[in-house]
Amino acid sequence: MQFRIANTFNESLSKLTERERSRVKETVFDLQVNPAQPGHQLHRVEAARDPGFWSVRVNLDVRIIVHRSADNFLLCYVDHHDEAYRWAERRRIETHPTTGAAQIVELRETTREVPVFTHGAVSSQPEPKPALLAGRSDAELLEYGVPSDWLETVRGADEDSLLELVEHLPAEAMESLVQLATGGIVQRPEVVPAGTDPFDHPDARRRFRVVSDVEELERALEYPWEQWAIFLHPAQRAIVERHFSGPARVSGSAGTGKTVVALHRAVHLALQEEYARVLLTTFSDPLALLLHNKLRVLISHEPRLGERVEVRSLDAVADRLYRANFGQITVASRESVSAAIRAAMSEHDMGSFTQQFVTQEWERVIDEWQLEDWESYRTIRRSGRGRQLNEGQRQQLWPVFEEVRERLQAQGLMTRAQMLGVLTNLYEGSDRRPFDYIVVDEAQDLTVPQLRFLAALGTTEPNRMFFAGDLGQRIFQKPFSWKTLGVDIRGRSQTLRINYRTSHQIRSQADRLLGPEIADMDGNSEERKGTVSVFNGPQPDIRTLSSVAEETAMLNEWIANLASEGLTPSEIAVFVRSEAELPRAIAGIEAAGLAHTILTEKMDAVEGAVAVSTMHQAKGLEYRAVAVVACDDNIIPSEARIDAIVEETELDEVYNTERYLLYVACTRARDHLLVTGVRPASEFLTDLGG
Repeated sequence: MQFRIANTFNESLSKLTERERSRVKETVFDLQVNPAQPGHQLHRVEAARDPGFWSVRVNLDVRIIVHRSADNFLLCYVDHHDEAYRWAERRRIETHPTTGAAQIVELRETTREVPVFTHGAVSSQPEPKPALLAGRSDAELLEYGVPSDWLETVRGADEDSLLELVEHLPAEAMESLVQLATGGIVQRPEVVPAGTDPFDHPDARRRFRVVSDVEELERALEYPWEQWAIFLHPAQRAIVERHFSGPARVSGSAGTGKTVVALHRAVHLALQEEYARVLLTTFSDPLALLLHNKLRVLISHEPRLGERVEVRSLDAVADRLYRANFGQITVASRESVSAAIRAAMSEHDMGSFTQQFVTQEWERVIDEWQLEDWESYRTIRRSGRGRQLNEGQRQQLWPVFEEVRERLQAQGLMTRAQMLGVLTNLYEGSDRRPFDYIVVDEAQDLTVPQLRFLAALGTTEPNRMFFAGDLGQRIFQKPFSWKTLGVDIRGRSQTLRINYRTSHQIRSQADRLLGPEIADMDGNSEERKGTVSVFNGPQPDIRTLSSVAEETAMLNEWIANLASEGLTPSEIAVFVRSEAELPRAIAGIEAAGLAHTILTEKMDAVEGAVAVSTMHQAKGLEYRAVAVVACDDNIIPSEARIDAIVEETELDEVYNTERYLLYVACTRARDHLLVTGVRPASEFLTDLGG
């Protein structure tokens, strides 16, 4: 008999009190030891239409709903007595007649709250909206995974009732119907051969999991919110397990599970070869820490895997490898580089060249591309730099850059790009590499030296390099061609389209900040159209207010309403564009009588306090409720960034990354989103629909 756990059990467990969850876990451990003869009281749910549903007594009030058959013992749901029984009475577990997947099906006649499209409206009433799927046959809807009982209701759904309706359907049916109704790319659920175990269907595997031992069960129960560690969507699993002939990338908008795929991919690769060394990395230390914590959850039942999967930021990896091969080095700060540039410029006739221009030329051309001789600088295309430089102008600048490098070297300093360049030269073409596989998260914000370094560490051999990222969340780096650095992902780029983290309403609103398609410099495009959220939520609140005081009152009221709905302070975050606006966020939180914590690079949120941070530090985080405040006209897009523009052609890049930044902040929200600005507000609020 297989002992299984359903995702509905995890969801319901997370809603109980800590004391209740503890008692439930004790009961579940006993059930796993002997599901056939458990020591707890079992009672058949007599009113259930499915005879396989039984209840298990946890205490005087809490009951676990299980489904028993000759082959399976399935944990389905847990709640207080009456709610648990009602859940079982309204559902059955069946094998879909077309796809062959095991499904938990909600009984149609009990869901009276679902709006049903009707014809023949009274003339005084508004004209009924057209049914979106009226022309679809039974056979076609069954191909999408729609349960038989729901065929007529689905055909009658209009644009208002569809999203309410799909919440009652199995996930694969919901995803297909929303894509069908909105003109997206419809991916029909897989149909398995007759005789296949319905629980082994790819769609069934994302809602039912075999739990083989106590350690795996403990992991599943310990992290009820971390369902990514247990259940994978078929599209995610296919990418995790796919054989790629060369470097590959998975993309997708915020909340589609790219990090989930990266984590599982790293573990999958480690399991394929007994002694394989896997690097799981990203561009910053805070994000690497988040990856490390999530990996611990994922491999807690196999902790020795952690010895072969190294999780560090790219800079930390470079520091370790440099020390191991060359000894200690001091990385030059921006202040040290600026001082060297000023000193070098004072020794030369700079004509019309300002220090701001020379600094950007050093950072974005000389240092970034590691140009070490005049010929390299003379011939480089300077991609992304708007001001054209003829050969004479480059000759005027080159001695300054040579002197900057000499001054830094005399002080025993090396830029981060220089250090990466030394390591790149060490490993390029060498058979001695520290890692067999490399998996990179948030790849859209890699720098040129970082990607070149990764290309030297990896190879173009199958499966060696895997990237996860979203071009619409590129907030730190300018775009550049990966292909010119030897990383060609053309034909090996996959896009995820199912959003698990953000409600339909928030995702739809945030998507207004971006275009329907974003392309990189190698021609690989990411379409935003076709992404589907798997749940509904309240409409985002986009407000332009008259004063900072009015904004403070608005934030206070919003937080108070969330508290009245049962949200805890730790489930709420407030983001601002820069540190200068932090007081505006804190004022609204304090007005609501709640504590706050300002997130640092260590992501050290405090239990019982509302998180506050800049938008840049929001990357990688998620909360049930998010407020993005102080979105004034002179704050986002950043007035300081616009004033610092040296060349007019850089204006579009500044506006793009500022849009991406607001998009990142908004999509940290799961259920509730508030965006405010004081008049005159940012033009981006108009784009959001405010």
